Amino acid sequence: MADEKNLVGHFEAHRGHLRLVAYRMLGSASEAEDAVQEAWLRLSRADADTIENLGGWLTTVVGRICLDTLRSRELRREEPLTLDDAQQTGGASIDPEAEAQLADSVGLALLVVLETLAPAERVAFVLHDMFDLPFEEIAPIVGRSATAARQLASRARRRVRGTTPSSNVANHRPIVDAFLAAARAGDLDGLMAVLDPDVELQADRVAVRMGGAPELRGASAVAANFRGRAQAARPVLIDGALGVVVAPAGKLLLVLRLTMTSDKIAAVDVIADRDHLRELKLTIPCW
Repeated sequence: MADEKNLVGHFEAHRGHLRLVAYRMLGSASEAEDAVQEAWLRLSRADADTIENLGGWLTTVVGRICLDTLRSRELRREEPLTLDDAQQTGGASIDPEAEAQLADSVGLALLVVLETLAPAERVAFVLHDMFDLPFEEIAPIVGRSATAARQLASRARRRVRGTTPSSNVANHRPIVDAFLAAARAGDLDGLMAVLDPDVELQADRVAVRMGGAPELRGASAVAANFRGRAQAARPVLIDGALGVVVAPAGKLLLVLRLTMTSDKIAAVDVIADRDHLRELKLTIPCW
């Protein structure tokens, strides 16, 4: 029993780190907790005396568990989320507010872009770029050579970090930032200031089923639609152009594809269809 208590103590010393690793790979607090608990079960069945580096061993085990989870996600088709669904994805055992804070600490936009990566790319990128695990240790987790693991992380890095936006896109950033700030604050005048008088909003059928308006015309109507919203919205590059992702607790709900004039938002396309979302190239701009 003393040995068991000792093992529990050593595991608990690593729990916080393991949860962070799992959360960055899975983007779900409840799934991260499940991965950590599974790692404990595997440790309890292993011969702990033969493990020289417990932290490294546990990180490797969590990495493999997360990779299996990510691969299983790809095998099942996910139904479109509603706003309530997205806010509750953490499950009953996870405080939604705590999960939202955790997602924001990592970065909502980063979590969304990570979701677009292939499972092995995501695992390689997270373990190497975020937790400094050598590629020699990542290789057996993803079932590749160290060189191949390096290539996986490199491909992921290009997606996550994106490229330096063009001067035209960079000029649009203050407009989008002002739009989001005004929406969150419920500032109708602030919204009107960044919307073209003839702005048009079009939403796809999935967004409409979520409760959105199918079509709106004019700055007043579009501003009223966004007033007091956008709490879970962040700017990203969508196919190279500046747009917005809406991701409660880091779960992609929809994107706003923006059409810009020189200093106004001229059109907003609301995209929530899952197949369409998968086709979009989302990257985090390097400002």
